[in-house]
Amino acid sequence: MPWIEVSLSVNRSAVATAEGVLEALGALSLTLQDDADAPVLEPGPGATPLWPVVRVHGLFENSVDPQLIIAGLHSVLGSDGPDHIQWREVGDEDWERAWMDRFEPMRFGRRLWVVPGGMAIPPAPANIEIRLDPGLAFGTGTHPTTALCLEWLDGQSLTGMLVVDYGCGSGILAIAAVLLGAAQVIAVDNDPQALESTAANAARNSVDDRVCCQLPRDFAASDADIVLANILAGPLVELAPVLTGCTKAGGRIVLSGLLEEQVQEAAVAYRSACEIIRSVALDGWARLDLQKL
Repeated sequence: MPWIEVSLSVNRSAVATAEGVLEALGALSLTLQDDADAPVLEPGPGATPLWPVVRVHGLFENSVDPQLIIAGLHSVLGSDGPDHIQWREVGDEDWERAWMDRFEPMRFGRRLWVVPGGMAIPPAPANIEIRLDPGLAFGTGTHPTTALCLEWLDGQSLTGMLVVDYGCGSGILAIAAVLLGAAQVIAVDNDPQALESTAANAARNSVDDRVCCQLPRDFAASDADIVLANILAGPLVELAPVLTGCTKAGGRIVLSGLLEEQVQEAAVAYRSACEIIRSVALDGWARLDLQKL
């Protein structure tokens, strides 16, 4: 049967309210999309993992009156929006499949592939598959900051190593490290939902026995061989004592989430404890490779 889809643009602060209104009015499902071409990155302390402007979609049975939903949104949200409310009639179909059809397997470096559920890649002995569905969860490989980290990991020999993924998001880097041979990965994030996502994705890839999820307050690792941090420039600078303190002498620290013009600021924060190996840029973003002294 056909359905009614109501969609609206709201500021990040109004997303929860908009979702609540749509749910109260009978939405059967809710979807969030970027409405301003702004990337979502692994957040810093206190940050919310949503875009600044969000397109909220609610799916309703076709008997609903769209005008009542629009009136309800206006009455509750008031000055917070909403903007550009639209509604349309859509046909009956497999919604999950239609959503997934927009994505394809992605390769990073020579061996690593991120493969959405239900898809396959040509078999090859060197291929390493990370089963991970793109979506709202940040860190699915589609943004240059994550791609830069995956490409670095693909070029490493991680057999038997202890790895820290600080700001783990979806867990994609932690999972990649284990699949590449790491003995254990400690995945750290200040968002409990990110830790839940990491744990679920690790289980999906059958590596949950080697991925330990922790909040920052519980993190007390030391002598890590590799520390990965794909966050943002501000938190990366603030976390310099933490990230260098948990890395063993000679260990590697990989920082991402930096704009090209922020590389120097980050390098200064780590210079007293690390040798600067190099920086690599992609689409205006950069990765900084360090070695602990």
